[in-house]
Amino acid sequence: MPDTAPTGLRFPCETPPAHDAAIEVAPGVLWLRLPLPMKLDHVNVYAFDEGDSWTIIDTGFASKKSKALWTDLIAGPLGGKPVSRVIVTHHHPDHIGLAGWFQTEHGAELVTTRTAWLTARMLTLDPQEAPPAETLAFYKLSGMDAALYEKRASERPFNFADIVSPLPLGFTRIKQGDEITIGGRVFDVHMGNGHAPEHATFWSRDDNLVVAGDQILSSISPNVGVYATEPMADPIGEWIEACDRLSLLAREDHLVLGGHKLPFTGLPTRMRQLIENHHSALRRLEKAIAEPKSASECFSTLFKRNIGEGEYGLALVEAVAHLSHLYQTGRATRSLRAQGGAWVYQSKG
Repeated sequence: MPDTAPTGLRFPCETPPAHDAAIEVAPGVLWLRLPLPMKLDHVNVYAFDEGDSWTIIDTGFASKKSKALWTDLIAGPLGGKPVSRVIVTHHHPDHIGLAGWFQTEHGAELVTTRTAWLTARMLTLDPQEAPPAETLAFYKLSGMDAALYEKRASERPFNFADIVSPLPLGFTRIKQGDEITIGGRVFDVHMGNGHAPEHATFWSRDDNLVVAGDQILSSISPNVGVYATEPMADPIGEWIEACDRLSLLAREDHLVLGGHKLPFTGLPTRMRQLIENHHSALRRLEKAIAEPKSASECFSTLFKRNIGEGEYGLALVEAVAHLSHLYQTGRATRSLRAQGGAWVYQSKG
């Protein structure tokens, strides 16, 4: 979704930390930022002071650069104290990438949801040298551009193991309704969904901190997509349900520490925006498919901007997710186009 600055939000720290530095956003809580080699060029990580060690939430990619940065961060802003625990909000590589490295090289405990751990471990153990037939079929059914399809079909695909360290056996599970102590604060654990299954968020009982991962971001809406692994998933429905549920917890004074962009306050406003963002997209899409369209033919309606090759994959899975939600909730029909074999969707209205 478009990266626009929302109204009604406040940003206590408008300048993010350099990659070798940290900003204290609350007593005993440091905001760190690691680089990513993509358009969204960073991931936020938070370190909580445990006295003689640190708990960190999320990790960045597994790369030589990230490992070197972590070595410098531990020696510098973290004062030479070890990382004794890693909490991972969800299974995406920029969040879980170095969790296994912290376990094996630093002796840290890994804490995450069962779904996140199982998914990440499965994907790291399943490298592919060529795109699976199911993925290629999914691309065709989604109406992927023919030239891009041929390029993707001939390339080695992205593999989780390329940027995620091996995960050894053993982790500590968290689930909905748990409480967990981090840096002397007691947090309630609430699960999000849609962007990633069983995405953990943490809500402090002792002050105004919310650690939100990618479930709640200040100025972008996280990617919500359907993939070949579960082509009839409904992440849009799951996303809206999670946002509705989490919005009941939101307070104006909450300081939200997200996985990307800036920490912010004004959470009730942001929750309304995140929910309306997808309802509005669905309404636009429903009008746009008065004549049958495939997912790739709906980019301009959904995103209101040109989609380049680097963004095409994420745009495609998000377009599929929105169209499939309309189909699964009875607001659209679906049929196979005779030429090319893509699913096309048409509104019932």
